Amino acid sequence: MKFIIENLSKSFGDKKVLKDINFTFEEGKIYGLLGRNGAGKTTFFNCINSDIPADKGKFLLETDGQRREIKAEDIGYVLTTPTVPEFLTGREFLKFFLDINEDSIKNPKSIDDYFNIISIDTEDRDKLMKDYSHGMKNKMQMLINLIIEPNILLLDEPLTSLDVVVAEEMKQVLRQMKAERITIFSTHILDLALDMCDVIVLLSHGVLEIVDKQDLNSQAFKDKILSALREDAHV
Repeated sequence: MKFIIENLSKSFGDKKVLKDINFTFEEGKIYGLLGRNGAGKTTFFNCINSDIPADKGKFLLETDGQRREIKAEDIGYVLTTPTVPEFLTGREFLKFFLDINEDSIKNPKSIDDYFNIISIDTEDRDKLMKDYSHGMKNKMQMLINLIIEPNILLLDEPLTSLDVVVAEEMKQVLRQMKAERITIFSTHILDLALDMCDVIVLLSHGVLEIVDKQDLNSQAFKDKILSALREDAHV
């Protein structure tokens, strides 16, 4: 499976944020979308997810040589700031989600099995989600995408504000989820991208470029990325 972007452009007034992007993502890999704050990473995701209209461009999914336009159900989107219905308990939310998506869930599990996957403690499962920590809400948001198994998973800086333990747990979940889907992981933290991702993609000057990962420990490799990011900041 491939996710193909053709001629994607987006401007806000006179500022060209995305400039005629052509790129192909392949399943089974985590792509690190690396760029400075303000480089256009969230705009890129919002165009893919149809949250904002692109000025032009096509989004195609190719399976067994056949192409079609992507659909809403192809995409899972984990936001930087998790959004969950805080008036429900974690268990109520999961039960509701499983009930309304019963026909489309490929490998259903019990509610407690799902909680176990993301390490939500037993005593927290029946608490209102308004009392959940940021990390717990983030886990719930990630779990929903694990359940629906989208073809394309967009992750907009999902680990930036988490503590070390929760961040490591989330990394394991993401690695488990990467098979049979295309995962694009947005971050401005180089070391996190190197740790998590199979492919590094740099968003700079409004275009995407794969950065060679032949030597992850090479200072020259890091300097190349940092140089590009610095240049982007002055555009």
